[in-house]
Amino acid sequence: MKDLLARFGIWWSALSHRERILTGTMAALIAAVVLVYGVIKPLQAARADAIADIHTYETLNARILAAGTLTRTPVARRQGEPLKVASDAAASLGLAATPEATAGGVRVVVADASYDNLMAWLADLAATSDLRATRATIQRGNAPGRVSAVVDFGA
Repeated sequence: MKDLLARFGIWWSALSHRERILTGTMAALIAAVVLVYGVIKPLQAARADAIADIHTYETLNARILAAGTLTRTPVARRQGEPLKVASDAAASLGLAATPEATAGGVRVVVADASYDNLMAWLADLAATSDLRATRATIQRGNAPGRVSAVVDFGA
């Protein structure tokens, strides 16, 4: 290392005053460019990425807190005869249903209902009872969104 510094000293002293100023200025400019593009810019980019990550995680955390807990409260199961279960579920959604017993379970005729209420009724029966739809015939009604249906359930 001493030999390298000695050689640099000899080389530096051999330069004229003007060459020393130009070489020093060039070295300072190169050091500034290395400092800016090798240290400052990467630190600024890393800081911007960290702030963006913080905002993302804060947003996700707020959404998770707003969603509430992920535990489900157990759904109350409907008890009783299949005819009563089907008619009670239909009545709770405002459907005029006519259930009748069949050899394999229950057949329910819904004369005029909202399609959304009919689908909610089928989903409610699937979630709260042992009745499972085995066949469904759904026909479009006279008004938009209105249907009539015949649904067969097996217990």
